[in-house]
Amino acid sequence: MYDELTEVDIKKMQEEIDYRTSVLGPQLLAEMKRTREFGDLSENAEYKEAKREKRRNEGRIRYLDNMIRTAHIIEVEKKENRAGLFDYVTIYNEARGEEKKIQLVTTLRQDALHGFVSKESPLGSAVMGRQVGERVTVNVAPGRSYVVEIRAIERGEDNEDLPISGY
Repeated sequence: MYDELTEVDIKKMQEEIDYRTSVLGPQLLAEMKRTREFGDLSENAEYKEAKREKRRNEGRIRYLDNMIRTAHIIEVEKKENRAGLFDYVTIYNEARGEEKKIQLVTTLRQDALHGFVSKESPLGSAVMGRQVGERVTVNVAPGRSYVVEIRAIERGEDNEDLPISGY
């Protein structure tokens, strides 16, 4: 399955790859060389940590590169009076009696703890394309669901300041 990403997502991933390749990679390699001089590698915790960080950096570069190669680039469509990508949506959870504001984002920029909800998540897919006043069922697992009411929709934009998710 391809991830649906925007041009901004691709740009931000490429910027991270460039940073990790040209700045962080050489720093981590230098740290490995420095800690290697501490002696016996089988008991050298600093060297093992430097090596682990280098592998983590290389893994992140591979992950981002794969995301770029397999991405399906989408255009942000705005339909009048309907919740769309990057819009802010105020929802009311009837069971909990609580209201919160979320922003619908691509999978790459999701961070539910800070209100950035992926359009492909159960909540995001239930809200996408809906209007103020609609009550929608959010299916979170087989046999588990809850109902939210859409209380407000504010137009949002593809903001370059939204960070991309780590892993």
